[in-house]
Amino acid sequence: MERAIVHMDLDTFFVSCERLENSQLVGIPLIIGGGDRGVVASCSYEARTFGVRSAMPIKMALRLCPQAKVLKGDMERYSQLSHTVTQVIEDKAPVMEKASIDEFYLDITGMDKFYGSYQWTSELAQTITRETGLPISFALSINKTVSKIATGEGKPKGNLEIPSNLVQPFLNPLSVKKIPMVGDVTFQLLSRIGIRTIETLSQMPMEVLQRMIGKNGIELWKKANGIDNNPVEPYTERKSISTEDTFSQDTIDIPKLKSVLIGMVEKLGFQLRSEQWLTSTVVVKIRYSNFDTETKQCRIPYTSADHVLTRTVMDLFDKVYQRRMRLRLIGVRFSGLVRGNYQINLFEDTEEMVSLYQAMDRMKSRYGFDAVMRCAGATFKPNNKDEILKRKS
Repeated sequence: MERAIVHMDLDTFFVSCERLENSQLVGIPLIIGGGDRGVVASCSYEARTFGVRSAMPIKMALRLCPQAKVLKGDMERYSQLSHTVTQVIEDKAPVMEKASIDEFYLDITGMDKFYGSYQWTSELAQTITRETGLPISFALSINKTVSKIATGEGKPKGNLEIPSNLVQPFLNPLSVKKIPMVGDVTFQLLSRIGIRTIETLSQMPMEVLQRMIGKNGIELWKKANGIDNNPVEPYTERKSISTEDTFSQDTIDIPKLKSVLIGMVEKLGFQLRSEQWLTSTVVVKIRYSNFDTETKQCRIPYTSADHVLTRTVMDLFDKVYQRRMRLRLIGVRFSGLVRGNYQINLFEDTEEMVSLYQAMDRMKSRYGFDAVMRCAGATFKPNNKDEILKRKS
């Protein structure tokens, strides 16, 4: 049986959320992001016509579109609306995967026996807009890759259905940048040897791509040929991530304890960004030498940035550690998680901070978590029980 995979994407989600709150924002160039030194988290189609794009420095965006209105944004509100949309889809779809705060995959294979698959999806999109006020685009095809590409091609005017016999004609004329796994570096590499369209890429020998790009070359060739067997993973929301350290000897060494906490924050912050999570609740746990255990927590604006989380953890530790007794264990937990389709909190961080985190995360992903760390957190050494991303060869 041929698969029927739907990709749904809330149109300019952050912008749409703001326009729900204030109808005067409809039809004007709108940028969601930080201050003068921040970057663009999202922008309206009106701003995009001037060349404004996500992750662009705010200063550059305003040079391109000086009449744009800039709003800082409200991640908590966006998360609540995303949760509402998720519930609407969960109530109706047989299998749903939430790929990010504004992006969903549905597996409706076999539904055409009872309903028209496209008609069913169209009615679901109308229900979402009717119940939430948010516009949503979708595409229906045989796998996740083709559906995602088709959603982008259909925006903002229409929704597409790409049956199996039209997959290759649909993909062929598109730029290789339309393939989800192709970033700027890969695109430049392919462009240097004359590969700019998906059709040209699909005709390349798989072995050549493998030698050029490594193991991802095979996956890239498959996607260029419309092949993607990845399943739609049923949605389960993760509640929290945490780590703790039991000392071989109880200690009252405050600088050492704080160094370990900083290392824990770096480890968990990297995990948040790697798995595309943002946290809203920070918890610090301590256990005294007599086994009394205490915790302290607080809510913060959604983030995955180490410098914000470290400051919060240090404040909580100072508040919870009051008895001046030796400690045998300390730990950190981040909860209240929501999905984000960017690496760090774009609302508060500068362009330089974004670049720093991205560079550090690339090093950690390639060479291991402890390849690059703050000196203040070097005391923390993850043990085998910690959820650390494996080193890449």
